[in-house]
Amino acid sequence: MKISIFLLSFSIVYASKYPNFTNYELENIEKGSGYIAKNRIVDYAKTLELLKTLPKQEQLLRVNFYLNQLPTKLDIVNYNQSDYWSTPKEFLTCGYGDCEDYAIIKYFTLLKLGFSKEKLFITTSYEKYTGRQHMVLSYFELENKPPLILDSLSYKILDLEKRVDLKLQIFINQTGAYKIDENNALVKVGDVPEKFKELMKKVEAES
Repeated sequence: MKISIFLLSFSIVYASKYPNFTNYELENIEKGSGYIAKNRIVDYAKTLELLKTLPKQEQLLRVNFYLNQLPTKLDIVNYNQSDYWSTPKEFLTCGYGDCEDYAIIKYFTLLKLGFSKEKLFITTSYEKYTGRQHMVLSYFELENKPPLILDSLSYKILDLEKRVDLKLQIFINQTGAYKIDENNALVKVGDVPEKFKELMKKVEAES
């Protein structure tokens, strides 16, 4: 029952083409966070309008490039928490984010542009050369092919086989948690993680 309610909530958010900002929200953001924050949000909306008519591959490249230009800031500095998942509205208003925030906003931005939600996964990973945990967005363009990786640390979009620096761990979306096998097929290993549920509750409240 809980899963059904969650999927219904996600469908409502998905159908609303989130994130959208009302004029009232923009006025409050300008008052609270300044005109730079408001201009950043307006520019985001204008950019997406320009991307709507482009081919999917071009949309991927431009979304990754555009959002990677937002400056980074660790969660502990930004929110005084060690692991905080910002909604796209929070990220755009604040203007700073950690690796998971880039993956999340790219996820919702591509949904807004019409990408299939069944092909997009927020993905936990391990950086082999630094030993750090990292998060990226995976896009399974073709079945049983390595996913394309949208990474806040790279303006290039490469498939997983070429990302020898990353070890992908868990693939997360509205249907659950997955791993991939040697044939690049997704294998479900768990239900929707609590962190993702919490994110979706915040997104729903903002929609």
